[in-house]
Amino acid sequence: MDQGTRGELIDRLAEAIRSVTTAHPLRVAIDGPPAAGKTTLADELAVVLRAQDRDVIRATIDDFLFPRAQRYRRGQYSAEGCYFDAHDHVALCRVLLDPLGPGGHRRFQHAVYDRDTDTPLSPPATTAPADAVLLFDGVFLLRPELIDRWDLRVFVSVPFEQTVDRARNRGTAPAGSTADTTDIERSWRNRYIPSQRLYSATAHPTDHADIIVYNAQLQRPAWEARRPH
Repeated sequence: MDQGTRGELIDRLAEAIRSVTTAHPLRVAIDGPPAAGKTTLADELAVVLRAQDRDVIRATIDDFLFPRAQRYRRGQYSAEGCYFDAHDHVALCRVLLDPLGPGGHRRFQHAVYDRDTDTPLSPPATTAPADAVLLFDGVFLLRPELIDRWDLRVFVSVPFEQTVDRARNRGTAPAGSTADTTDIERSWRNRYIPSQRLYSATAHPTDHADIIVYNAQLQRPAWEARRPH
């Protein structure tokens, strides 16, 4: 395991991306629990890669949610609902991951859902260069339905209690709606943390990760590189 500055971590991830050769755009999963720092990490990595003249596609699982009625059909605080009912993996593969994968036509859409209005989206398709990099952040990305769609798999690990603190401090639920402290606490205790435990017990995501980032200390992270799968 290595430990260093934030910049050293980003450089290490950029190096890992450069080391993977594919005949199609490189699909990078940045997985981990809510409030682990996945989006920030992906955004910082995108800046570095673009500075190296790499074409970067940024996308997130929150733009592939099912409508609220389906997401919460088992109840607002259901962990099973969070894991099984929240995300449209079929659409994600159809419009983004498979077009960018082996034999794909590279015409992709980066979203299918607007979480603010709870309505479907259909943005114009864009054609990716063959050497583009997709940086995709979100929860539950290394589950069986998606595991083979990634060319590089990063898991961002943070103690669950720390994710509760971060969520409370930022005052925002991961689906984008503001929530009071009590609701955030309940959502984390009843829905998000138990769903992550369910994910860990059934999908064993860290076993499938090529790189695990230990992000408890944001300015002094640690990371562990595994053998690529």
